[in-house]
Amino acid sequence: MYHTMASETHSSLPIAIIGAGPVGLAAAAHLLRSGETPLLFEAGDTVGASVLDWGHVRLFSPWRYMLDSQAVSLLAETGWQAPDPESYPMGRELVEQYLEPLSQVPALKSHLHLRTRVLAVTRLGYDKMKTPGREEAPFVLRVEHASGEEEDILAKAVIDASGTYRRPNTLGAHGMPALGERALQQHIFYGIPDVLGKNRARYAGRRILVVGSGHSAFNALLELEDLVREEPATQVFWAIRRKEAGQIYGGGESDALAERGQLGARMRHLVESGQIRLVSNVQIQKLSQTEQGISLAGYEEELPPVDEIIATTGFRPDLSLINELRLALDPAVESPVALAPLIDPNVHSCGTVPPHGVDELTHPEANFYIVGMKSYGRAPTFLMLTGYEQVRSIVAALTGDWESARRVELELPETGVCSVDSGGSCCATPPAQVPLTLGVRQFAGKGLEVVTPGNCCG
Repeated sequence: MYHTMASETHSSLPIAIIGAGPVGLAAAAHLLRSGETPLLFEAGDTVGASVLDWGHVRLFSPWRYMLDSQAVSLLAETGWQAPDPESYPMGRELVEQYLEPLSQVPALKSHLHLRTRVLAVTRLGYDKMKTPGREEAPFVLRVEHASGEEEDILAKAVIDASGTYRRPNTLGAHGMPALGERALQQHIFYGIPDVLGKNRARYAGRRILVVGSGHSAFNALLELEDLVREEPATQVFWAIRRKEAGQIYGGGESDALAERGQLGARMRHLVESGQIRLVSNVQIQKLSQTEQGISLAGYEEELPPVDEIIATTGFRPDLSLINELRLALDPAVESPVALAPLIDPNVHSCGTVPPHGVDELTHPEANFYIVGMKSYGRAPTFLMLTGYEQVRSIVAALTGDWESARRVELELPETGVCSVDSGGSCCATPPAQVPLTLGVRQFAGKGLEVVTPGNCCG
């Protein structure tokens, strides 16, 4: 039952969680194990709704990196059998074999509310400007049900695990849509299309441009190359914003996630063999529909007109629902300010980040936390285990166990891209202080059965 606008004591209120992806569900599991009452809101029709958007993609991390300990503990009580820890799930398998069974655990199911969108979060009786007594006031979540009815819900703490997948970055080089981008949206796919499945007819025999330099781009390009072999009239081009490829292909054999390393190695081979044409330093400013196709302006090396564009340019957090709260966000990364220096890709060229928890995720708004992929703002790296450790630490803090909250222990696989360093990046850290690495938060190629930590976080 919801705790609505009533005269309940602050301590009896639930802790609200926004988003029922892997990290949101893990937060609920940790709260239940700590004797707290979670209230879990999911805008989609099912748990892991965003994961299902890329359900055709196989992850490049095995099952052992996909499971939260407290969630597994709850599942074990129902007789659930864990998948092979060394096998690699597809996105839909992650939902069907883990998230969906977890959502049906009786202790959790009664606290889960699907098709319920959180529109805004604030403090009861307080806008952002009011200070005296603020921390004692409960949170108010304005939610919208599937019927369109709106309701206000009270909570003593809020954990925002709503992710970023529904907020893709644009093609434009200036952080806003390129001129003509909105008008041509019917020819632009933001994310990872199912090239060999439901989206096949859209790309077969067409001229396709993939924009982006992460593993999302790798996934799309690898599947497009498979399509080229079956449909030779298909033409594929790849554009990146970087001036040169550099470490774009990852650590290869040095990558502790072998499948991730093989993914980069395969992409390098396709480019160096001429099977994929890579154009660098592309800063798209304008898209135009011509008789020959879609033409692009904003790059030095000329690209021919194309029929379709796949935008794998990353994601950004939706901060609109929490703009009445007092947040401490880095102005560039849009992550919590204490976390930003650890994940800023302008500084950390090798994708590393030290383990972190409640201290790095705290905001001026007491008892409000952003977790999962959304906690990384616009930074492109994330591993699901990191999200699980975040919520473990936060729940410990919310329940008063500060010793546990600050005892952050997490071992993550190295990317293997820091073998050469000029002294100016994170790779120059002395060996005894080298931070553990996060996997890249993007997608991998189906042909290699490789995996991604993916957009599995909320």
